[in-house]
Amino acid sequence: MSDGAQTTIHKVTALITCRWAEEDYLLLFQHPFAGIQLPAGTVEAGEDVAIAARREAWEESGLTDLGPGVYLGHREEALPTGIVLMAETAIAYSRPDSTSFNWATIRNGIAVRVEREEAGFTQVTFEEWDRMDDPRYVSFRITGWVPTHTLCQRPVRHFFHFEVNADPSQRWTVETDHHRFQLFWAPLSALPQIVSPQADWPSMLSPRFPNL
Repeated sequence: MSDGAQTTIHKVTALITCRWAEEDYLLLFQHPFAGIQLPAGTVEAGEDVAIAARREAWEESGLTDLGPGVYLGHREEALPTGIVLMAETAIAYSRPDSTSFNWATIRNGIAVRVEREEAGFTQVTFEEWDRMDDPRYVSFRITGWVPTHTLCQRPVRHFFHFEVNADPSQRWTVETDHHRFQLFWAPLSALPQIVSPQADWPSMLSPRFPNL
């Protein structure tokens, strides 16, 4: 991709734990079609990463008693060949021309496939499949031209740990981002299968939980 693309986009992950009967639990949620996940999201323009982590934790968990959180570190993530991220929300034009028909918008943080470049624009495709595991068909697709400077090839993910008082037998539902998430607690010693690449994210807790 040309040098017009932005260099870095910052993302956050909230690792939320509770302790009950001498056992440590991690908060997870069941996505309606994309597997078991952790609260995570994209840092908005001008937003501090700590504030972003707390915001994402609240939006995706519904928990209101979150403290400031403890910073665990960051990782630079590798993107598959031909895939970039939207560094900012952008209009997808029908042609590489800002006066052409602007029929859709692609949100910041979304992964898109690069098709071609022309005149300061990049044609990209966003696809959402019917399900993450064993996908059968594309459920939704957007292809259009976005300004190249709205794209990014280098995501950096920041990890924060939040401790709360909770009963791990509790389950609840949160509606966010046009989806309904089923929240639940899982023992750190016996976590269920979390989607890739998130499956490795709990390891960021290992300095605080040596037995993880």
